[in-house]
Amino acid sequence: MINILTNIAILLAAFIGMECVAWLAHKYLMHGFGWFLHKDHHQKESEQFFEKNDYFFLIFAIPGILCLLFGSLYNQDALIMIGSGITLYGAAYFLVHDIFIHQRFKVFRNSDSVYLRALRKAHKVHHKYLTKHNGESFGMLWVPIKYFKEAKKTKKK
Repeated sequence: MINILTNIAILLAAFIGMECVAWLAHKYLMHGFGWFLHKDHHQKESEQFFEKNDYFFLIFAIPGILCLLFGSLYNQDALIMIGSGITLYGAAYFLVHDIFIHQRFKVFRNSDSVYLRALRKAHKVHHKYLTKHNGESFGMLWVPIKYFKEAKKTKKK
C-alpha cells in the first residue's frame, strides 16, 4: 500500500511540477530565444493547422518518453511515475490549450465553469501581446486570482 501511495505522490508531484516547468519554459524559452518557433502562435502567419510552435510539443515530450523508457528498462517505478506525470500533463495541455482554448477541434465550446472562463480569459490576455515582450499569464492550468474575479462577475450577469 505504501508503494502505491508513493507512486501516486510521485506522479502528482511530476504533474504539478510540469506546470512550473511550463510557466518557466513559456516565459523564458518561448518568449526568449525560442521566439522564432513560438511567434506564429501569437502572430498568425497562415491558416495552416500546424504551427512552428507545435515543435515544442515534441521537445517537451522527450523527457517523459525517456523516463518511461528507462524506468521500464531498469524496473524503476519512480522514473515510470515521473514519465507518466509528464505525459499526463502533456495530455492535459493538449486538451486545455489546443482543444479548449484555441479550438483546434470544435468541441468544449460552451462551458459555464468559472475556472474554465478564467483560464480562457487569462490566455486571451496573454495573446493580446503580439511580441515576445511585456507578456503575462504564462501558465496553463494555474490562473491568477484576478481572472477568477472577472469570471465570477460575468457569470452573475
